[in-house]
Amino acid sequence: MPIINDVIISPLNIIDVPGGDVMHALKNCDDSYVGFGEAYFSTIDPGQRKAWKRHREMTLNIVVPVGEIRFVMYDDRNNSASRGQFHEVILSLNNYSRLTVPPMVWMGFQCMTDVTSMLLNIASIPHDPGETDKKELKEIKFDWSLHI
Repeated sequence: MPIINDVIISPLNIIDVPGGDVMHALKNCDDSYVGFGEAYFSTIDPGQRKAWKRHREMTLNIVVPVGEIRFVMYDDRNNSASRGQFHEVILSLNNYSRLTVPPMVWMGFQCMTDVTSMLLNIASIPHDPGETDKKELKEIKFDWSLHI
């Protein structure tokens, strides 16, 4: 599946340390770093989907340190070469990477395990409900059955 313009998937390091690992997330020298507004964790329960949402200003930098989450992005930006395309990726410890999603790209996600999963978002700006758009799950036509 083609990647959406300006979406970046960056493999990250997990450093094996006796007593517990160190898991990188984002450095201010990374190419995808565009600023810091806030960092927050979000959980998703087994069998659940959260979709659809886009930010008009915020860049997301998402890492999944617990569980396994499938992310689906949809590009409806007028001047984008990837307009009308979907891209999906599953993040977990087995695919420990950072997903960078630029403003104006729709995103949804679902838990892929039988236990609650957790994501960390290192957002470029503080949360502002006034800069987000939301749609119901059925408003963007996507087959959520697994086909990665």
